[in-house]
Amino acid sequence: MSVRRGTNLDRVGGFNDAVVLDAIRRSEQLSRVELAEATGLSGQAISNIARRLLDAGLVREAGRLRGAGLGKPRTLLELEPTGQYAVGVHLDPAVVTVVLLDLAGEVVARRLVDPPYGDDAGALIDGIAKTIEDVITEAGAPRDRVTGVGIAAPGPIDVTRGVVVDPPNLAAWHRVPLRDELRERTGLPTVLDKDVTAAASAEKWAGDSGSFLFFYLGTGVGAGLVIGDEVVRGSSSNVGEIGHVIVDPDGPVCYCGRRGCVGETSQPRYLVQQAVQAGVLAQGIDIDDRQAVDAAFAQLCTQAAASPGPARDIVAALAGRIAKVVEDVANLLDLERVVFGGPHWEQLAPVFTDVVREALAGRFLVGSVHPFEVAGTALGANVGAIGAASLVLDQTFSPNPSVLLQSSAVVGER
Repeated sequence: MSVRRGTNLDRVGGFNDAVVLDAIRRSEQLSRVELAEATGLSGQAISNIARRLLDAGLVREAGRLRGAGLGKPRTLLELEPTGQYAVGVHLDPAVVTVVLLDLAGEVVARRLVDPPYGDDAGALIDGIAKTIEDVITEAGAPRDRVTGVGIAAPGPIDVTRGVVVDPPNLAAWHRVPLRDELRERTGLPTVLDKDVTAAASAEKWAGDSGSFLFFYLGTGVGAGLVIGDEVVRGSSSNVGEIGHVIVDPDGPVCYCGRRGCVGETSQPRYLVQQAVQAGVLAQGIDIDDRQAVDAAFAQLCTQAAASPGPARDIVAALAGRIAKVVEDVANLLDLERVVFGGPHWEQLAPVFTDVVREALAGRFLVGSVHPFEVAGTALGANVGAIGAASLVLDQTFSPNPSVLLQSSAVVGER
């Protein structure tokens, strides 16, 4: 992953500050000399920027590094984790997670929105707003250092208006202005992005580089994409709607009217129904009761992981269907890996990883050129919420190219 380069033109302090801050984040610790080499900025520019960042409490000095020669030891700079905080909210029909990240991207507080508020959008937003205040208080974070709230929500979404449009598993959520509603309740700047895109951003933030697919396994399925170290969002920021890829023409009828869509055949209620029919689970489970289905799904996954048998066959068949989708996307885009995550990943992982890896072993068409890796997220069940918070922190670390273009135009007019 390459470090962004700065510019020694005048009037681009904000751009260069972000370049330097991002270089420190990626390397954890750097001296001023190393920062100049990494960013292409002059020594004087680095000194000025370092002083601004130190004064702002965004970086701190972290000891000295003596070089190979007899020169003066170099002072190392590193991020000051308490310099800024960001809130991340992950909205999934099964669970809503709220986290507070420090400037280094570490989770310093985490809570689930409790009690569940069902599909009542207003009540759920009230619960989220209260939980945001709770995590800030729990962490002891000065509120003036909480820079904003990021929301990861199921699609489709309208990013421009900050609206959750019509998510298939939240029946009452029709064009809910979630971004503005949360901003009004919390008084904090708020941004909205799609859940799978936020999760892919979180993996990239955590150091995963190159070109990869993030496959989200929750109440629904979706795909986030990173190509050449850049998060792909699509023309309306709704990339990754893969739920209607048909993987079983004889499968259940989807709400779209077709049979065997991967989203429908990945639903916990469908898998629970299969398990009941196979005698793995007891009769009488209310398929319309989300909590009952979640408990039965957890029982199914536990049995699947424990030993071979009908339970494992059901989960392995799910992994095979999803492997087909991963295969098509990986071959189309020449990806390097798939990373699985989402609320259901930890339960599925014991069976899933090996089945998907084996299914893809001979079906990745450029396997003779480079391998294709199968992995689970390193960020656990918090990946969506961490991704949402990283949307806010990214505004601190990511230079805005328009600043450079405007500054270049000003210089050209002199």
